[in-house]
Amino acid sequence: MNPLGTDLGIYIHIPFCDHKCIYCDFYSIISYENTEMYHKNLLREIELRSKSLFGRKVKSIYFGGGTPSFMSPEYIGAIINKITKHFDLDKEAEITLETNPGTVDKSKLIEFRKRGINRISIGIQSFDKDELKFLTRIHDSEQAVNTVLQCAEAGFDNISIDLIFNLPGQNSAKWRKNLEIAVKLPVKHISAYSLILEKGTILNKMVIDGKVKMQEEDIDAGLFEETMDFLGNAGFPMYEISNYAVPGFECRHNQGYWDYNDYIGFGTSAHSFVFPRRSWNYSALTFYNLHSENKDLPESGFELIEKEQMSDEYIMLALRSRGLYTHTYSKLTGRNFIEEQKKFLIKLKDSGYLTINGDLIKLTPRGCLLADEIIGKLV
Repeated sequence: MNPLGTDLGIYIHIPFCDHKCIYCDFYSIISYENTEMYHKNLLREIELRSKSLFGRKVKSIYFGGGTPSFMSPEYIGAIINKITKHFDLDKEAEITLETNPGTVDKSKLIEFRKRGINRISIGIQSFDKDELKFLTRIHDSEQAVNTVLQCAEAGFDNISIDLIFNLPGQNSAKWRKNLEIAVKLPVKHISAYSLILEKGTILNKMVIDGKVKMQEEDIDAGLFEETMDFLGNAGFPMYEISNYAVPGFECRHNQGYWDYNDYIGFGTSAHSFVFPRRSWNYSALTFYNLHSENKDLPESGFELIEKEQMSDEYIMLALRSRGLYTHTYSKLTGRNFIEEQKKFLIKLKDSGYLTINGDLIKLTPRGCLLADEIIGKLV
């Protein structure tokens, strides 16, 4: 049993998509031929896994992909009903649906809301037409803005948008324009990610072939610092390296990951962590369906997390978000973090890279700029 609590987060992967963007490394299928078979097997997997997790309270559900909003409200609603039947779903659970501009309208959003969705995450990435073209997004700026407005009109108060910075050729003025548009919209949460290369993506091959040149690290750092300052001043303080929210609207589902809580992933390529076991499902839809139809769990592998790995993972997750609580570290590892890292922590504190308040150790904005380097030395 997880010493940090028994609450669960649930992730549902909907792999179907009508287009593969050049930077995307998530498992997705540009086809809608097997949606019903997949739906049947998803429901079966939920029922199978619930048998070993009886009585666990579910605090959040997150539909990711792919493009979950391409599915019908009935399709998504049936999954929520199945979870409700086989798990103890909290009455105040956060239930998020990812969507892309142009894939929903007001009437469809209203139907999603009726079936339990109470948070919308919109993959906008940019409001600039040239940047959208580079990213091979299929929407334009007007569609992006209209989708946010339609979500608000449909009754959603908890709306999040995704943006990407440090695109090739992007400067401070272009990025700031994106941020200025974002904060004027009725959104409560903004995820702002630096463009990174992932193996196997179209973008990675374009860079290898010399067709695209990524920007230097100092430009990336400058844009990140500007993001922290601008969004913080606009009422969206940073609560995780890539996430900013109006206080009270932080993503509870993702906080579960960062707080090292248990979570279950259903569907292709989904990962689960039920302390101290981590497992992952088959990515290929064919293998997922085959195992599910044989009434087996569609797992392709698992590992048991040893204390040293657990220590490293908690340090990384905690310092990237709300901070590292030394009592939590002790619960997980049985060790004293302050004593282990005393000299280095004092050096970081004196240099202005972190603060130590009681048992909470937290990176400062200056420390966040060097988060990877600091965490690398701590683990």
